[in-house]
Amino acid sequence: MAPDNFIKDTITEQDTFTFTLPEIIQARAIHTPDETAYVFLRDGDDDEERITYVELYQAATGIAGKLAGIGEKGERALMLFPPGLEFVKALYGCFFAGIIAVPAYTPRKNRSLERIKTLVVDSGATIVLCIADIFQSFERSFSDLEELKGLKWLQVEDCLQGDTSNWINTAPSQPADVALLQYTSGSTGKPKGVMVTHRNILRNAMFIRNSFSLSRKSVSVTWLPSFHDMGLIDGVIDPVFNGYPGVIIPPVAFIQKPLRWLKAISKYKGTHGGAPNFAFDHCVEGIPVEERAGLDLSSLSTLYCGAEPIRKSTFARFIETYRDFGFGTPMLYPCYGMAETTLIISGPPAGRGPVYLCVSADALAMNRIKKAAETDHDARFLVGVGHPWLDTEVKIVNPETLDLCNDDEVGEIWVSGSIVTAGYWNKEAETRESFAATIGGDLSVKYLRTGDLGFFDQGELYITGRLKDMIILQGRNYYPQDIEFVAEASHPALRPNASAAFSIDTDDDEKLVIVAEVERSAIRNLDVEAVCDAIRQQVAEDFEQDVYAIQLLRTASILKTSSGKIQRKACREGFLQKSLEVVGESVWASKESPTGSVVADLTSLQAWLIAWIHIHLKIPFDQIDQAKAISVYGLNSMKAVQLQQDVLTKFGVNIPPYIFFEKITVKALCEKALEKIKEVQ
Repeated sequence: MAPDNFIKDTITEQDTFTFTLPEIIQARAIHTPDETAYVFLRDGDDDEERITYVELYQAATGIAGKLAGIGEKGERALMLFPPGLEFVKALYGCFFAGIIAVPAYTPRKNRSLERIKTLVVDSGATIVLCIADIFQSFERSFSDLEELKGLKWLQVEDCLQGDTSNWINTAPSQPADVALLQYTSGSTGKPKGVMVTHRNILRNAMFIRNSFSLSRKSVSVTWLPSFHDMGLIDGVIDPVFNGYPGVIIPPVAFIQKPLRWLKAISKYKGTHGGAPNFAFDHCVEGIPVEERAGLDLSSLSTLYCGAEPIRKSTFARFIETYRDFGFGTPMLYPCYGMAETTLIISGPPAGRGPVYLCVSADALAMNRIKKAAETDHDARFLVGVGHPWLDTEVKIVNPETLDLCNDDEVGEIWVSGSIVTAGYWNKEAETRESFAATIGGDLSVKYLRTGDLGFFDQGELYITGRLKDMIILQGRNYYPQDIEFVAEASHPALRPNASAAFSIDTDDDEKLVIVAEVERSAIRNLDVEAVCDAIRQQVAEDFEQDVYAIQLLRTASILKTSSGKIQRKACREGFLQKSLEVVGESVWASKESPTGSVVADLTSLQAWLIAWIHIHLKIPFDQIDQAKAISVYGLNSMKAVQLQQDVLTKFGVNIPPYIFFEKITVKALCEKALEKIKEVQ
């Protein structure tokens, strides 16, 4: 069992090399049994569900006992849970039983199941952990999913019946054992399961503890999904490691009303939390001025921002908006990390606040660092992301020569240390390529190649871009080949293996662009609008993202290497320079928002929805066709939930978000909404 210093708030770095989370949970259940481990707000507001350490220990060991009866140590369990404490109990149950957890999103109607299929096949999962509702949903809607049919299903409700106090694990987990597989790939590319060990978890937790200045007096408040690395480590692992209560809000509750996150911080005196860049903007734009009354953010010590490009303008707006509610600049905590390092790689000391560096964008494009004045034509602000902690080392390396870069050069970020995970599950070649890099012939230190570009200035790490073609939108990673595959298959006029997906920075935001070749036989009678609509529809359904711009290219004109590989960076440059051979395009831009009141008749309802599409999806009025599916206009899951909430607020009826993705037209949606409105009148 873990020593008492885990309880007395004096955890040493050495402890994190020798103990595991199950030992810590057991120690807390013995010494602080009645302290609150987690608070889950079912509705995001006041509907609390609490669990103490002794209750958590009993639930986790009960699940572990059932797992031990149906699986061997080292088997993989696919975890299909909605937001809530059942996921937390099951995760720790896996840890106690020595079963490798494979977190995944819950399958739902009208959402692609390809990712779940690939997770099952790649991980070799033999067990599915879920709640009864998920199992019943599977039997009703997904029973034809061959990949899940032959697995052993275990419902947590069945695990928590009867006495579990006498269960003993005969094969306890060791620090070097794999605790979970954190999958990073998209749906059609080869999935990569990052092997996160128990030691990785504790070392990363210690890293965060030191850099964030966490203690048992801390309180975390998170809405991030538990099956993603940020929500998993910060929202689920860190509270138990440090012994403070973790407040968890369903992600959809935050998307519906970002006010709920800030209200929870105020109510529970949250000391830290965080999210990707877009969430800060959502709190500024999505919370009306009159609803901010009563907020008190003064309890915060650190509010971190990571997972996508961090913007000075976003920080400035957030500070300006919430300064009068107790929020100060020193609370902001920009940081950098990735699943391959468990979570965090670098961060500043808590309370320092962000630092900015103004550089020449022209020089940066040439991988050179040249400081600039704010008034320079190519001035670009970068946000520092701190420095590495513990035994973590970060090097800036030329990705072609594999030599260390000079101080004035941008290079690839390489990382070594105990936070670096064990590699990719069952992928030896990819693991060697990414996790076993060496510098200058020194074989004693192996580095992780992050694929991110950056540099150090006065000890501060700055991220400048991505060597890889990864696309990051609303804090989520997408492999371009996955988006390209879906786009090419959306319409017969498009050529296979002849498209490029990438993101551009416009209107102070990252937006998705797709350029795709057209079949030679289709050019003469090309229906540009139909093809672009098909692409947008499919991308919205499969990835829940909107496409800002689409360019259809002349046959055999897309930029490729001599070996036939798509040159995505060159295509991006061609798009920006307007040099591609375009035969048709569709680019959406916004205009001024309309104002006006709404009444519940069909005509005004249609006008309201068109205005909503214009305002929230940034579609010009003249490009909105009521005969087209609303998902064509880039309605992703976040916006769908927002639309659901706005309809509920405005008209008092609740329309499930999945209806918006059933290729329902704008006009038909208004008719359906009007029927529901009349029912409640």
